Amino acid sequence: MENPRILLSFVLLFAATRMSGQQGPPSRAGFARIGVEQGRPSPQSGLDIEAASRFARLALDCVHKEYPNKIAHSMNSDADVAPPRKLTPAFYGCYDWHSSVHGHWLLARLIRTFPDAPFALQARAALQQSLSAENLQTEAAYLRAEGRASFERPYGLAWLLQLSVELRDWAADDPHNQTVHAFYVNLLPLEQSAVERLKVWLPKLSYPVRIGEHNQTAFAMGLMIDYARRVDDQDFTKLLLAKARQFYLADKDCPLAYEPSGEDFLSPCLAEADVMRRVLSANDFVSWLKTFLPQIPGNGSAGWLPTQKSTDPSDPKLAHIDGLNLSRAWMLEGIASGLPAKDPRLKSLAACAAAHRSAGLAAVTGEHYEGGHWLGSFAVYLVTRRGIAK
Repeated sequence: MENPRILLSFVLLFAATRMSGQQGPPSRAGFARIGVEQGRPSPQSGLDIEAASRFARLALDCVHKEYPNKIAHSMNSDADVAPPRKLTPAFYGCYDWHSSVHGHWLLARLIRTFPDAPFALQARAALQQSLSAENLQTEAAYLRAEGRASFERPYGLAWLLQLSVELRDWAADDPHNQTVHAFYVNLLPLEQSAVERLKVWLPKLSYPVRIGEHNQTAFAMGLMIDYARRVDDQDFTKLLLAKARQFYLADKDCPLAYEPSGEDFLSPCLAEADVMRRVLSANDFVSWLKTFLPQIPGNGSAGWLPTQKSTDPSDPKLAHIDGLNLSRAWMLEGIASGLPAKDPRLKSLAACAAAHRSAGLAAVTGEHYEGGHWLGSFAVYLVTRRGIAK
C-alpha cells in the first residue's frame, strides 16, 4: 500500500468495528447491528454522490430489462411456459433472478444512504413498480410450486433476506412513509416462503458446499445469520449457528493456494472465515483463525493474497473474477472486524483488503452487461460495510 496514512486509517477502522460474534436481537432504537448506524448506513470512503449515482444507474438500467435473460425454471406443465416478466414479475430483470433481487437491494440501500440524491426519485419509482403486492404474491406462489425446492438456493434466497432487512430498516428510518412500509409488508409472503424452504433444507444438508460460485454455503449463511439476528428469529439463528459449527469448526489449513478457480466470484476460504467470525466469540475466533488461515502474516504485507483480473469482462463466467476482488475485500474487512485491536494480523488484512477494494472498484465500469448487471451490488455491499456491525 503506497500511503501509510491510508493503511493506518484502515487499521483504526477495523479496530473500531470489532465484533464479538455474539449479537443479540437489534432494538428499534439502535435499529441496526448489521452494518448500519442509527438506522441509516453511513457513506464510507469511496462512496460519494457521484459513485453512488454510478452504481444506482447500473441497477436502474437492468431491474426492468427483461432480455437477455437466463432462467433456472422447472416446468410442471405447458402452463409454465411464459416470459420472465410473467413467471417472476418482481425480479425478472438484470439477466437472472438473484441479480435482480440484489439490484433492488442496491437501490434500497443507496436511497437510505443518500435520500436526497438525484437518482433517488427514479430509484423509488423502480422499487414501487417491482415491489407491488400482486407481483410479490406471484413470486411467492412461484417459489412454493412443485419442483422448485432448490430454486435459487442458497445464494438468491440469502440475498432476498438481505433485501427484506434493508426494507425493514428503511421503514424504521421513515416510519410515516406508507410507500416504504408497503415495500416491506408486500415482501413478507416471499420472505416467509424463502425462510421456510431454508429451514427445511439446512437440517438435511450433510456437508458444506465449498465452491466459489452461487451454491457456496458459507457466504449465504453469513447473509442468513445477519437476517435471522435482525428479525430475532431465534430458531433460524440457532439452526444456522449449529450448522456453521458442524460444517466449519474443525477445519484447518485452508488451501488458499488453490484459489481462485477460473470462474470464482467468492473465496471459499475467506467466506468461511467471514461466517465464523459471526458464530464464535472473539477469543474463540482468534484461535480458530490461527488454525484455519495460518497464511495471514503479521508483517503488514498484502502479497499473501494477490488481486485478480478478468481476462474477458464480456464473458459472463470470466467476469466473475472481477467480483471476486470485491467480495474478498469485504470478507477481509469482516474477518478483521472479529479480531482484537492489537492483533498483529490486522495490518496485513487491511493492506490486502485495500488492494482488493481498489482492483474491484476499478472493474465496475458498466461497459459490459455481463458484469454491469451485478457488480454494482457487490461494490455497494463493500463500500457501505454491510454485514459489519458498528
